[in-house]
Amino acid sequence: MGSAQARQLCSICAEICEACGNECGKHQTEHCQECARICKECAEQCRKMAA
Repeated sequence: MGSAQARQLCSICAEICEACGNECGKHQTEHCQECARICKECAEQCRKMAA
């Protein structure tokens, strides 16, 4: 927190979480759908922190 790179790091984390959620969302198993949901929530929180 307070790092000069904090926004950039949070943006990168959002991209990674979104990509993971998209990949897991392609699979219909319950655990993959749960992973996709959680990854997308994480991406949203990272975007908020990057703002």
